[in-house]
Amino acid sequence: MSSPRLLIVTGMSGAGKTQAVQKLEDLGYFCVDNLPPTLIPKFAELVSQSNGKIDKVALVVDIRGGAFFNQVNEVLNELSQQGYQYEIMFLEASDESLVRRYKESRRRHPLDNHGEVLAVIREERELLREIRGRADKIIDTTNLSNSQLKEQIFAEYGGEREERNRLLITVISFGYKYGIPLDSDLVIDVRFLPNPHYIPELRCLTGNDEPVQRHVLSQDVTQEFMAKLIDFVTFLVPHYQNEGKATLMIAIGCTGGMHRSVTLANKLGDILKDKGYRCNVRHRDIMRV
Repeated sequence: MSSPRLLIVTGMSGAGKTQAVQKLEDLGYFCVDNLPPTLIPKFAELVSQSNGKIDKVALVVDIRGGAFFNQVNEVLNELSQQGYQYEIMFLEASDESLVRRYKESRRRHPLDNHGEVLAVIREERELLREIRGRADKIIDTTNLSNSQLKEQIFAEYGGEREERNRLLITVISFGYKYGIPLDSDLVIDVRFLPNPHYIPELRCLTGNDEPVQRHVLSQDVTQEFMAKLIDFVTFLVPHYQNEGKATLMIAIGCTGGMHRSVTLANKLGDILKDKGYRCNVRHRDIMRV
């Protein structure tokens, strides 16, 4: 009998844990919100004794637990010593995004006793630093809609166990002027390639459009670079898999995130899929002006 899948959901207040848990419930997870960390080993024991009736569990643990939360890392060590396997999903967002969300929702931050939202967000980030370092999956929701977050949750935690155990590769295009994606594993800078932005008939198109793709991919420097990039990525992926890595995010950036990075992200995604890898492609900044 396979052991239940135990997922610890944590992260910054306001980063989307509620939406993540809703999607996990849709995927059949038994979800418990704001569980005191000291109860996690006992809960894991009860689930293991359910004779397979509960095979997927998600436990939300965060700073709402107050003083109890300080024990979380000690409890996770105890859980490992007892032979329980677990994963940690950590949700985060930029300070600016979290401040805006609290202003829009008019909700009070769990640590806020003096009305200074930015100060308590930074305090919380420091409190979560250690558990963030232990996370198996970090999701930055700064620029994600609720539907995009749910897509990521499904891609990572949905499907059959055999599929889940295969490395999931995400190729994401972005614009450097909007910042590097915080949850990237590999960052590839393609600003050295000829820029379609300076060609009037291509400026308003994107890397999803065939004229831009033809222009970018027809360059000798692009073809040479793609050959080297494919060799590099296909060399790394088996080694990541051997180390037990569950996800790999490859971020490809150009200046605005519309032309070169989109074209190359699509191309790399297609090649990885043709090679049999689980891969999805996202374009973070394609619609920004």
